[in-house]
Parts: sequence; C-alpha cells; structure tokens
Amino acid sequence: MAVHSVSDLTRYIKRLFDRENVLRNLQVCGELSNFKKYASGHCYFTLKDAASCLKCAMFRSRAQGVRFVPENGMKVVLTGTVSVYERDGLYQLYVEQMIPEGTGELALAFEQLKKKLEAEGLFDISKKKVLPPFPKRIGIVTSQFGAVLRDIFHVSKRRWPSIQLVLYPVQVQGDDAATQIAKGITFFNRAFPVDVLIVGRGGGSMEDLWAFNEECVVRAIYESDIPVISAVGHETDVTLSDFASDVRAATPSQAAELAVPDRYELLRYVRVIKTRLREQARRCMDTKRLKLNACLGHTLFRTPEMLLAARRERLDRTMEQFDALLEKNMQAKRHRLELALKKLDMLSPAQVLMRGYAMVERDGTSVTSVRDVVCGSLLSLCMKDGRLAVRVDSIQPAERTM
Repeated sequence: MAVHSVSDLTRYIKRLFDRENVLRNLQVCGELSNFKKYASGHCYFTLKDAASCLKCAMFRSRAQGVRFVPENGMKVVLTGTVSVYERDGLYQLYVEQMIPEGTGELALAFEQLKKKLEAEGLFDISKKKVLPPFPKRIGIVTSQFGAVLRDIFHVSKRRWPSIQLVLYPVQVQGDDAATQIAKGITFFNRAFPVDVLIVGRGGGSMEDLWAFNEECVVRAIYESDIPVISAVGHETDVTLSDFASDVRAATPSQAAELAVPDRYELLRYVRVIKTRLREQARRCMDTKRLKLNACLGHTLFRTPEMLLAARRERLDRTMEQFDALLEKNMQAKRHRLELALKKLDMLSPAQVLMRGYAMVERDGTSVTSVRDVVCGSLLSLCMKDGRLAVRVDSIQPAERTM
C-alpha cells in the first residue's frame, strides 16, 4: 500500500470536489455568523443552521456587488462553489452572490442606508431650503437623452419663456451614474451657480433608479447650498434623494412647475389685485363722500357764526373773570403796601424828632453813649426844625440796674 503525503491527499480531495457539478453554482441558505470584512475587501464568515455550519469566503470583486451591509444573525441565500482550501484542508463555500432571505437585496440596502442617513440628520425637515419665487436660472442634472429633459424644457418655457435652463448631462443608471450625478450637483454649487437645481430621471424599476439611492448622491443633495428638487421616476417611486432634497416632485414635469412661476397665473393674479384695488378705492371714495356730505349738511357749516358766537361768549366770560381776579389781586397788593409804608414811617428818624427827641452828632458822627464825649466837647443837636451847637460842661453816666 502506497503512503501519501498530506498535500497529495488534500489535492486529491480538492479535485474530487472540483469534478462534482452539483457543488458548482449551488445555493445555500442559512444564518450569518462571525462575519468579518478585511481592509483588502475580502469577507470571511460562517453560514449555519440548527445542525451544521459552513465556512465561507467572498472575495472583494464579488463583495463589491453586495448593496446591503451583511450582519451577524441575518438570514441570507448564498450562491457559489464548494471547494477545498488546501492549506488548512478545509472545505468551504466560495460565494459569488449574497442576497437576503425573504427580503430583496435592494430593499434591504435601501432600509439600511435610510436608517443610517436619517440618524445623521440628512432628512431633517427643519433644514429644508425654500424655493425662490422668481428664479432666473435653473440647473438640471439628468440624461441628455429621453423625455425628462424635453418635458422640463417645454413646461418651463411655457410657464416663463425667459427662464434660463442649464444642463449637466449624466448617466442616470449604471455603475458610474451615482458618481456623475454627485459631480453634477457639486458643479453647480461651486462653478456655475443657479437659483434652483432639478435632479431626476424617468421611471423604471428599483434597480434602474438605484443611482439616486447611493450615499454619495444623497450627501451631495444634502450639502447643496442651492435648493434641490428631486424628480425621480413616477409618483409611486420613492428614493433616498427624495428624502434629502428640499422639495420632492412626483414627475419631472411637476418639478418644472414647482421651480418656474406661471406667467399666465401671475397675470391673472395681477388682474384680480387690480380689480380689488379699484373696488376698494371706489368704496373708500364713497365713504369719504358720505362723510363730506354729512359734514356739509351740519348746522355749524350752514351757520358758522353760531360756533363763533359761542366761542366769543366763552372768551368774554374768561376776560371778565380775569379782570375781576386782577382787581382783587391789585387790592391785596395795595393794602400790603400801605401797611408797609405805615411801619416805615413810624421808624423814620423825622417822626422821632417830631415827638421831641433830638439826634446828637460830633464832627458829623452820631453819638450814642456818654463815653463817646468828654467835658468841653462841642456837640450838634439835630431838632425837628433845626440844629443847636452845645458844649459839654459835665457828664453823668446812667446808673446800672441789676
């Protein structure tokens, strides 16, 4: 009996696995466990059920096609080939495709990304920008082919012929579509400012519309300083771009109607306002005319002298009261003046002299005390009717009283 090496045996078993067609492109369902994605992009995990487990490997080229985020405990259906990893001598499933069990891959990816972006505040209603009422220039990010651009052009020009429409042509589906759409939004914000942005495409399946669910497009819409109208698909189609945009339009035609004012509607509005102003002016004139007629018919306007007579009578009464008050005040002042003159007269030196008193002076200075003179001093006595010159013979001081 020949003796084989471990490598020979492992290679033999691997060839047996590789020759089995049943192990190629088979589908296996189970629960993800120990899922790990390395920096290289390769994914390694275990697929298990209640009784067994299966080692799995998914290389980067295949992992890039998975739109949702695989998580431990998630039920999935894997498509791939079973083979042997020679180094460890383990058989494992080399995964070509991974889809969630029960729920479609795109639907699951949609909900996962929606939950993530909503938690970051990208769908916050309070941060929505208001569309300008009269834009001059509108940017359009869509395909240059198809009915979308034609519909936006016709509706916009019909509503406001002078509006400027600027197209940034992009792919709206395919591998490069999301990147091109995000670049178009950035272009208008940084290089070619416009008043409003319309981002959209025509209808299609969820996979056709998937570029507008890509994270780069949603973030570009959220970060745009220009108000964005999302016009993707039909009314029943909902994308993440709709949640991030400032306004969602059910169709591209409706997007043009939301962005561009209708000149005919404005003309009708101006006519209505003009009619209302004319009617209001007429009512105002009628009211003023009635008030004027009422005033002209008043007694005071027919006989204005009556108003003057009443005013004149009131003035006469006021003047009479003023004269009486002035006379009373003058009498009081006159009486106070007479009393003051009487008091002043009583204190006058002339009155004192009239009562027999005399004023004594020495050298023109009043003498008020015997200590101011000496015997032999020549004094002058001022009487009521003249002066006397006298000489002091003796001095008798008054006795002090206790």
